[in-house]
Amino acid sequence: MSRRVAILISGGGSNMAALVDSMTGDHPARPVLVASNVPGAGGLAKAEARGVPTAALDHRAYPDRAAFEAALSDVLSRAGPDLICLAGFMRILTPGFVDAWAGRLLNIHPSLLPKYPGLDTHARALAAGDAEAGCTVHEVTADLDAGPILGQGRVPVRPGDTPERLAARVLEMEHRLYPAVLRRVAAGDRTPLWL
Repeated sequence: MSRRVAILISGGGSNMAALVDSMTGDHPARPVLVASNVPGAGGLAKAEARGVPTAALDHRAYPDRAAFEAALSDVLSRAGPDLICLAGFMRILTPGFVDAWAGRLLNIHPSLLPKYPGLDTHARALAAGDAEAGCTVHEVTADLDAGPILGQGRVPVRPGDTPERLAARVLEMEHRLYPAVLRRVAAGDRTPLWL
């Protein structure tokens, strides 16, 4: 029986597309929903082109975070996902939402956690003089970017790198790492994967 996967996005959806495109053939999961907090996000059209149902809930239309998350939970509940992949979803989720979906929420973060949680990860890695950077797939917990690590992919920092150049290389690694980790987790294996 295939695991049902919902994917949350806020933008262009390149990681979402990588995940959806990987869920074919003998993959143990199938996409059932792509939802965004930004109506008109480019990733919604990419999902529709791939035949995946979509939903858009503008977080600014709700009086507070709790009301937005209640609406999001309703949409997710109707889709019945076994796993929810955050893929460039730019909203910090409250402990109540995380608890409601505990053990089913995955996220990809553009640093080698526990280094550089939060924003501006590439600039921070360069400012620190790091020899390598990368990305991490982790289980989402109430603490920002602090859940159990499910996989990491490393890329070298090159002389003359800018945050933008480094970000582009890390994004390529994200597109490899996230689908590989999702396949393992959907099959019941949460052993961290190292690329």
